Amino acid sequence: MRLILALLLAAGPAWAERVVTPDEFHQMVTGRTLHFDRFGEAFGAEQYFEDSRVIWAFEGGQCQRGIWFANPEGQICFVYDSDPTPQCWDFIEMEDGAFHARLDGDAPSEDLVTRDVSRESLDCPLPDLGV
Repeated sequence: MRLILALLLAAGPAWAERVVTPDEFHQMVTGRTLHFDRFGEAFGAEQYFEDSRVIWAFEGGQCQRGIWFANPEGQICFVYDSDPTPQCWDFIEMEDGAFHARLDGDAPSEDLVTRDVSRESLDCPLPDLGV
């Protein structure tokens, strides 16, 4: 009995977070804009559209358009117009209700943490509108 209790206690921190499924992710983000912090400071925001299109903007930076999709492992991957290499992430619901995004291979200390979720559009002009 003590061995089982010790194993449960050791496994406790793993229960403090849950990876969101691609279907859950779609339901959570479609039509919304998520604002992320990293290391306690504003990092960027991403706007999610119904058809899996996205617009990402680093804090104070230029907008990048792209798409998201789920890979066979269930991670959420992004491809942007500026870089065709997929970036795959785990989106994690924390026990305290926080929502983290962890790039494949990164340590938890590198997570992006959702600061705000809104239905407001990013201030990103459409491409080729002229100057």
